[in-house]
Amino acid sequence: MAHETTTGTRTCEVPVDGGDLHVALWGDGPRLVLGIHGISASCMGLVPVARHLGADYTLAAPDLRGRGRSNRLPGPYGMRRHAEDCAAVIRALGDAPMVVMGQSMGAYVAVVLAAEHPELVERLVLADGGVPLPIPPGLDPDVVLEAVLGPAIARLQTVFPTRQAYLDFWRAHPAVSEDWGPDVEAYLYYDLEATEGGFRSRVSEAAVRVDGGEHIVDPSLIEQSFAALTCPVALIRAPRNLLNAPSPLIPDEIVAPWLERLPGLSDEMVEDTNHYTLMLGERGAATIAARVTQGR
Repeated sequence: MAHETTTGTRTCEVPVDGGDLHVALWGDGPRLVLGIHGISASCMGLVPVARHLGADYTLAAPDLRGRGRSNRLPGPYGMRRHAEDCAAVIRALGDAPMVVMGQSMGAYVAVVLAAEHPELVERLVLADGGVPLPIPPGLDPDVVLEAVLGPAIARLQTVFPTRQAYLDFWRAHPAVSEDWGPDVEAYLYYDLEATEGGFRSRVSEAAVRVDGGEHIVDPSLIEQSFAALTCPVALIRAPRNLLNAPSPLIPDEIVAPWLERLPGLSDEMVEDTNHYTLMLGERGAATIAARVTQGR
């Protein structure tokens, strides 16, 4: 049963293997949309998009297993596990098929969900993720994660003496600091939980390492799932990466062959965004919401 939180967001708990998955809902419109957050994020990463959807929509955003208020749910983790959890959310809300929007790793979860449960997904909106990336053989998953996620991994291992210290840690991040505002601060505050000596992230480091490493250990899962998609897919990309460098996370040369292979795939770049501001900034959130509500 849904209930109101102190911030006005309704929440509900959906039974899944091992316990209950926490789901936040924004809006009270008749059209339901499922939003899936990134690898070290939470449902709060969907707030800017929810704000742009309009009165006809309700956005349902779970905290994925090992994150947010679902952080006590046990493993195993992985894209299939998260996809099954998200399928349970759609069934519980009773509005299938549903538009599914995934951010970063959430886009990969969305792809697996749509491939394995096509009856639950009307179409996909993928923000800076979901497209299979070439993985050179012989890579160490932990080394790759440290290189790609950078401060995101470091924060999972750190106890911060105060909430302000946590915000200061993120203000030094070259991508997040660019579009700092109330949405970013609310997102970061939600990520904190009290622990001995101060505060730490709610996100399970074990979950992040398993989920991030899966693309290296089993790259075929995403490639096969993406190739199997039958629903329309709107891909939205940022021109700058996780560290705000002018190198997109998903470059043009990776997308081009899939545009020829999948007739239902569209692609657009949102100028003046990076991987984080595509989700948390106004320009990116408005574009994502427009693709959710307007289709291709």
